[in-house]
This record gives sequence, C-alpha cells and structure tokens, in this order.
Amino acid sequence: MDRNISFERADSPVEGVEHPGHRVEFHLSPGDIQAVRFGISPGHELAHAVRILLRPEQHPLQWGWLRAVRDRLPRESFRLLAAVIGDDGYLPDFLTTTPRWDMTPDAELAALRDAALDPMRVDLGKMVLRSSGSRQQALREMQEHPARAREMIATAWSEVWDAALAPVWPQIERLLRADVSVRARVIATSGIAGMSGALHSTVSWGDGAVRVSLRRHSEQVDCRGSGLVLVPSVMSSWGCMVLTEPPAQPTLFYPARGVTSGWARDAQEIADALGALLGPVRASILLAAGAERTTSQAAQDAGIAVSTASHHLRVLRDAGLVSSERDGASMMHLRTPLGEAMVGALL
Repeated sequence: MDRNISFERADSPVEGVEHPGHRVEFHLSPGDIQAVRFGISPGHELAHAVRILLRPEQHPLQWGWLRAVRDRLPRESFRLLAAVIGDDGYLPDFLTTTPRWDMTPDAELAALRDAALDPMRVDLGKMVLRSSGSRQQALREMQEHPARAREMIATAWSEVWDAALAPVWPQIERLLRADVSVRARVIATSGIAGMSGALHSTVSWGDGAVRVSLRRHSEQVDCRGSGLVLVPSVMSSWGCMVLTEPPAQPTLFYPARGVTSGWARDAQEIADALGALLGPVRASILLAAGAERTTSQAAQDAGIAVSTASHHLRVLRDAGLVSSERDGASMMHLRTPLGEAMVGALL
C-alpha cells in the first residue's frame, strides 16, 4: 500500500482493472464526536474545476458552468495547473490547506504561497512518476526549482480562480454552507452514524468507524485525538475522496447536496427568484445572512433604515429562516439550516 496516496476518488473504477473490497476506515472513539467538524476548501473546488475542464464529457452537472467559463480561461495559467493537477487520481497535497468553516479563497492562496518547499518537492516527485512526455519534463523542472515553481503555481491559481470560480463562488459557498447546516442537524438528531450513512453511497458507519469504499487504497486511520474533517464539494460531485497522510488532519471530501445542472445560475437570477417568494428586501437580507450580520449592517447592505431592517429580520426570524443572538450591544443575525436549505434549493 502506498501510504503517500492521500486523495482518491471513491467511484469510476480504473479501466480494465477491478479492486473490490478496498476501503479506508476513520476510527473514532466514543468521546470523539465533538472532534468531527465540517470545513470548506476553495483549493479543492479549484483543483476539481481544472479536472472538469480537462474531461468535460464526464461531468454533465457542470455543463452550465462550463459554457460560461471556457472562453475566459487564461490559457497559460490553466495549462500550468493542468500539468500539476492532472485529470484523475492523486492530487498534490500542497494545493490545499486544512479545510475550515471560515476558509476563504484569499486564505487558501496565501497558504499556497507559503507552502513548505520540501513537502512540495515530494508531491511534485509523485506527479513526475504519474506522468510522461512533455508534462513529465515540466513537472521535473518544477521539482528541481520548487521556490520558482511555487510562485508560478500560486500565480496561475489566482488567475484561474478569478476567471473560473470567483464569479460563481457565492453560489458554491451557499451550496456548501447549506449542506453543512443540514448535516449538522442530522448529527444532532440521529448521531454520526445517521449522518455519515447519508453522505454518499460509498460511505457507511460501523464499529465506531466512518468507512469509505475506494478504488485501490485501503487504510485504517486512527482519528482519536485528531478528529475527522468532513468537507462537502460542488466540483467533485461524482464521489468521495480522502486525505489521510500526516501531518494533515484526516479528511473526507464528499458531494454536496443540491448540485443540479442549474447550480451556476447568475446571482441576480437567484435574488430575483427568492425575491418573488419573500419580497426583494427580505430576499437580499436573507442572501447576505450567510455570514453573521448586525442589524445595522443588514440595513446598510439593503439600503434601508435600521428600524425597517429590524422589522424584516423579525419576520424572517419568525419564519425560522434567520436566527438572532445578542453579542454585547449588538444583535447578530445568521441564516438557520432552514434558511440555508431555502437558498440552496434555488440553485
């Protein structure tokens, strides 16, 4: 078993080769329930956006997004990322940092610019072994000059992000946060066993472990003390992937709920659809409430008086779409799981 393989798709078996029975098990102790947390990974989304662009015929749910971004890609930057990422299999660990609930694209890019050079050289070496021809030569040159390669890759990451994902990141983030809200509620009502069994057809729970069926990798991962990070994904919507290689925290990437062919609708279309249901002002307040907002901030965002914003927030709160909690002198407002589900449903 290759202990260095950290990412692997859980379906789409290798052509001509079958690997029945391969499975990664994340073992949790009874006291580790609180150590299971959710995160968001912009780097993971971008890496798989690159793979979708390399194999568009395999990803019909992304065709709406593909039509919008294909002609505005920076070609040289995309070619560089495509060489590093590849179209399947192992994904270099340095491209993503540990997913967090508050992870932003800027934070992910900053972590990439500061990625340690020695592990990066090792990751590039793995990609050299998995490639051939001109791509292999390009990767070998990156491995020999990792500092220069890191800067080139980070610049390409930024340019491809701005062209491909930045325009739809609000939609992606809403889907991710809506998924997390629903999963967290399932944990509260049905426990980890009930939640993990509903993540994907390849994921199950048994004997105190979250089990993930994979194509060609088996491993027993002791999560006691380190916990397990669960990360929904819009772009890798075909199956699950795992990250097990230390020092990274054990991580399971799974397809987010609600990813349909229309997920990449224009933000204004979403606002209009929600506005038809709630009214334009309440719709704008609900859409902005994915992050905590004070009453004054909600009023400023919507261009209305504080007293009017307070009234609309009360209506949204009474409908169960927004929760409000006092923080010192301020009242903080945030979408509830029901609010997340409503916004996510429009995608």
